[in-house]
Amino acid sequence: MNIHEYQAKAVLKEFGAPVSRGVAILHANEAEAAAKELGGPLWVVKSQIHAGGRGKGKFKESAAGEKGGVRLSRSIDEVKANAREMLGNTLVTIQTGPAGKQVNRLYIEEGSDIDRELYLSMLVNRETSRVAFVVSTEGGMDIEKVAHETPEKIITLSIDPATGVMGHHALTISKALGLSGDLAKQAGKLIGQLYMAFVAKDMAMLEINPLIVTKQGQLKCLDAKVSFDDNALFRHPEIAALRDETEEDAKEIEASKHDLNYVTLDGSIGCMVNGAGLAMATMDIIKLYGESPANFLDVGGSATKEKVTAAFKIITADPNVKGILVNIFGGIMKCDIIAEGVIAAVRDVGLEVPLVVRLEGTNVDLGKKIISESKLNVIPADDLDDAAQKIVKAVKAAG
Repeated sequence: MNIHEYQAKAVLKEFGAPVSRGVAILHANEAEAAAKELGGPLWVVKSQIHAGGRGKGKFKESAAGEKGGVRLSRSIDEVKANAREMLGNTLVTIQTGPAGKQVNRLYIEEGSDIDRELYLSMLVNRETSRVAFVVSTEGGMDIEKVAHETPEKIITLSIDPATGVMGHHALTISKALGLSGDLAKQAGKLIGQLYMAFVAKDMAMLEINPLIVTKQGQLKCLDAKVSFDDNALFRHPEIAALRDETEEDAKEIEASKHDLNYVTLDGSIGCMVNGAGLAMATMDIIKLYGESPANFLDVGGSATKEKVTAAFKIITADPNVKGILVNIFGGIMKCDIIAEGVIAAVRDVGLEVPLVVRLEGTNVDLGKKIISESKLNVIPADDLDDAAQKIVKAVKAAG
């Protein structure tokens, strides 16, 4: 689960991390009071969307100009004008895609006197099974570009969970960031605070870009992007309460209500599969034969007829879907349950695109019998390769 910048900074502040003062607003008429509360003389008006690249983004409405989604304001009137232009407008960034995202919240923050911009992030390193710090002196830049062009400027350091952050970790990171003296002491303290927050709140990723050094010699988290492990949210109701469903795909929200693992993609073939590995293989073979998957959907090993029906409805709700491939290997999940769910969903919502069903495993003969006796326009397949070829062929034939 992702949260907004202002929410992420509030979480970090709980653990003592240095962040700028700011006020979140939902309506443009709140901008003046927020600016007066902060006092100026410099304010930053920040669009709050779940996407990076806000500063370099562009608004769709011409009235918003070419000033991007993060703007410096040198007067209260300028704060108010920026708020009016940004709220309710659609911001397009490198991460949103051409559709962009509507800005429903702003964060008005006090300005900072920046001397240097650094990069710091934390994530779970799957190779070491440890939390890792990733740091670079190239703050404020596209870190992927830095990794590609100058990888030597990125340092990664894993933390042993048995010890947590130690003095030598802080020393290594400070040195990598080019910090010494009092700044190195501040960095050591900050690293401990961030590690504590990451572990305590079950974060999946924490990115501070940029981490700045002010001209007054202070370290400050100027931006913060945080995502949490969905599987641990039951332990953190205070974090779950921060969820902003307006920032999420409606189909993914609906899927979560039925405990379905669903991710929207940009292809044309909807997929319903049981098991993450099989789902990935299914998407790969669709690509092999010249089409792209419209989603990742794992119904799990113990899905009910109702769950399968819900999954099918979510797939058909995507206007980009030109064909559907159901690929089930029945173990705990029985093929007849899948068949009943698919048939129920087709009868409920209709079927306007080609549908290929491949079943194998427990109760496979019964599942195939249910589908064949339904007299619906369902194309059976013998194996995954056969299924992929048939759905790709059917989609291309349909135009």
